Amino acid sequence: MEPTTLTTERLLLRTFTAGDTEAVFRSCQDPDIQRWTTVPSPYEWHHAAEYTERMVPDGWRNSTMCTFAVLTRDGGSLAASVSVTLRTFSGTWEIGFWTGKEHRGQGIMTEALAAVSHWAFVRLGATRLEWRAEVGNAGSRAVAEKAGFRMEGSLRAALLNKDTLRDVWIGSLLPSDLDLTSTHPYLPARV
Repeated sequence: MEPTTLTTERLLLRTFTAGDTEAVFRSCQDPDIQRWTTVPSPYEWHHAAEYTERMVPDGWRNSTMCTFAVLTRDGGSLAASVSVTLRTFSGTWEIGFWTGKEHRGQGIMTEALAAVSHWAFVRLGATRLEWRAEVGNAGSRAVAEKAGFRMEGSLRAALLNKDTLRDVWIGSLLPSDLDLTSTHPYLPARV
């Protein structure tokens, strides 16, 4: 799959390039990003270079992980990262993200999630998007909920982070949540 560029009112979402390595390195020095995401800790320059020069391009090429650099349109600075990763061949993709410290609390990630979610349903044919975050990551949960994800509960030992299995919250977004048509009919369970 070829990398895609998306725009919103305030944001430009495009693939990462080698030119973004410095900005990724700086952003991932944030203790909150290292604590709540699976980025290595300590986060070194070679981690950023591997991300921008190998992981991101390979994900697009293999059509298994589509990662967007989220930039502000007013100044073009890197604000965040958001990616969708193929989880099952039934059309479930997992969405993950981090936001640079100086860009939090401005609605940037909610806006980016809305754009990438819509794109994933329309372009990738996703039937379900899943959001997961370690239990306790209230900031990530708040963003997911603002973007329309419905919380479904928690999963025990579902995240390996820093060599430790951790419990996660899980939420989902369906095409119908965005008034889009799914590629398959959905028959909800009657409770």
